[in-house]
Amino acid sequence: MISKEQFNTELELIIANAIREDVGDGDHSSLSCIPESVSGKAKLLVKDEGTIAGIEFAKEVFQYVDANLEVETLINDGDTVKYGDIAFYVSGSSQSILKAERLVLNAMQRMSAIATKTAFFVDLLKGTGTKILDTRKTTPGIRALEKWAVKIGGGENHRFALYDMIMLKDNHIDFAGGITQAIEKTKAYLKATNRDLKIIVEARDLNEIKEILKTDGVYRILIDNFNYEDTKTAVKLIGDKCLTESSGGINEKTIRDYALCGVDYISSGALTHSVYNLDLSLKAVN
Repeated sequence: MISKEQFNTELELIIANAIREDVGDGDHSSLSCIPESVSGKAKLLVKDEGTIAGIEFAKEVFQYVDANLEVETLINDGDTVKYGDIAFYVSGSSQSILKAERLVLNAMQRMSAIATKTAFFVDLLKGTGTKILDTRKTTPGIRALEKWAVKIGGGENHRFALYDMIMLKDNHIDFAGGITQAIEKTKAYLKATNRDLKIIVEARDLNEIKEILKTDGVYRILIDNFNYEDTKTAVKLIGDKCLTESSGGINEKTIRDYALCGVDYISSGALTHSVYNLDLSLKAVN
């Protein structure tokens, strides 16, 4: 994953771009009927059940919009919530609260949905020693938020993007002329460019597992679209030579069985691409 500094930069870009997109040259609905001097208070109301996420991000949004806004937190990221819970109160300029409202809600609803699904998968894996990973199947422009939500839900982050890890998948292997060629070319590239990046290699069958194991320097083998028996065989072949990861159409009905095959990780794009927003609302407090 990327550094904390890089991650914070991504968050700053998300906030700045989202406010630019939503506010433009002004929130004229608020400007037209609420005096600049008016102060108010609002509450973040939960209207659903799940794992809350995005509270710390909401604080960053409020701070960006108006440094004088004050947030009183009642619930923390990662907590289980139910209908009627209040996550926080925000007080200060009414215009500022309304300017930040939509970004806060859009982000928190999406992040909470992802955290809820991740927590569900984590619970399914309890006792197996296998960890759940996200993927790059994220919403363009808000990847940092979605990967943050996975962490809040108890999952682990895969690579952040194309630049922080080497992942040799089927197309890379085929274009490079084969697994061995792809790995050797990659190692030569890393040496020539003085880069220290971990290498993951995808295997489509047991023969490819065996070929990968002939070459040193592979951090993790991606056991892609294998059935249970072949996954068990692959894990036994790999042993402690490198880490293992299962992927490919794994869902809530099959995830535990794949974990019981002995893999270190299971990656699932569904954590971020197949979720339904948690119902949240920001309501004025009279």
